[in-house]
Amino acid sequence: MLVTAVMFSAAMLMSIYLWWGFSRLPAERWQVFATVPSEKAQPGGWRGVNFTWYGILTANAYLVAVMVLLVLMGAAGVSPLGTALLVVALLAFCVPSSRLVARIVEKKAHTFTVGGAVFVGILITPALIALVNLAAGAVFSFHIPIMAAYAAISIAYAFGEGLGRLACISFGCCYGKPLSASSGLLKRIFEGRCFVFFGATKKIAYAGGMEGAEVVPIQAVTAVLYTTIGFISTWLFLTAHQEAAFLTATIATQGWRAVSETLRADYRGEGRVSAYQIMGMIGVIYSVGAAWLLSDEPSGMPNLLNGLSNLWNPALILFLQGIWLVIFLYTGRSTVTGATLEFHVHTEHI
Repeated sequence: MLVTAVMFSAAMLMSIYLWWGFSRLPAERWQVFATVPSEKAQPGGWRGVNFTWYGILTANAYLVAVMVLLVLMGAAGVSPLGTALLVVALLAFCVPSSRLVARIVEKKAHTFTVGGAVFVGILITPALIALVNLAAGAVFSFHIPIMAAYAAISIAYAFGEGLGRLACISFGCCYGKPLSASSGLLKRIFEGRCFVFFGATKKIAYAGGMEGAEVVPIQAVTAVLYTTIGFISTWLFLTAHQEAAFLTATIATQGWRAVSETLRADYRGEGRVSAYQIMGMIGVIYSVGAAWLLSDEPSGMPNLLNGLSNLWNPALILFLQGIWLVIFLYTGRSTVTGATLEFHVHTEHI
């Protein structure tokens, strides 16, 4: 009963959040959240630094992903400290990778790629869990079961990536192909359901030249698919089918990453098959092998109530707030847009 109530409530909240994002974020006003004066410009103005909705929405997605991970790991009997240390270790590798892989593949220093970060995460997670167990687990007396943790991380990623697509809608990146250039089937499916982006500073405008054009809403499709997969995999996890939960979440998300590239129009590197498609396919193969090798570790029936109780902890609440702030400052400070500000006095109010 508790599992059903929690999952239904979460599904309703996420549905409302996604609906808001799909309907509002393509508009011009939803790119820049705030602008802060940085240095004096002549004559009489200021240069400004833009903080974006991309940063807020990305931080929200990371926050939800970490909360899901804390709950699922707690349900599997892992201490909050063990989960927090694993989260910090993962973020320390994956967050910088989001920029590094984009620099390597797309030859751009001022962009991010979740796909690249996830690929790195898939590869290093088993070794990272073993390292945390060996280093911190022995000191603080906890043990993280590798398959249960791998499954929980995959589920958390599905939710985080799904909600994170709203950030892409806000910035106008990861955009789909124009409807006018799509096949007849795609036209029938998406006619009247396309995204239309406005704003010269959105990536689809300055990089793709498609401001005001109807484009396939690939971000929305990915968001709905990934969050749905997240709920299915969560149910499998909470019914003690961790291996099935891991494979469902990983194969679906990485498989769709490879397929969805065919519906996107943004630059994804050179070659007919993009590096990100190759990463997705390698991720699927690697995950199947990892599940086969790591499936022998026994695990009991998860207790969702124990997982939820982990969140009611002042130290963890501060930890989650810290993660949100760090991610917002890292991804929200725009380096590809600028601003010029002027200030004046309302003399009639003196």
